[in-house]
Amino acid sequence: MMSIIALGIVIIHFAIFGITNETDEGTAAHIFQLFMVIQVPVVIFFLIRYLGKTPKQVLEVLALQIFAAIADCTSVFFLT
Repeated sequence: MMSIIALGIVIIHFAIFGITNETDEGTAAHIFQLFMVIQVPVVIFFLIRYLGKTPKQVLEVLALQIFAAIADCTSVFFLT
């Protein structure tokens, strides 16, 4: 969920301001960075908690999480 919110922040910032070269990253960038960092311990907790019980479903969720993180980073690279 945090990856989707982070992606939304990037897209909304792009829609409002377009591609700009800013001297300071701004609030949107700092919120994006916080969401990307905060989700790491959440994913690690999820892996530790459920990997032994349902490994297939956990790996599917992990794959989706990795895909979402890559999509976030790609959007930042191309849209800002």
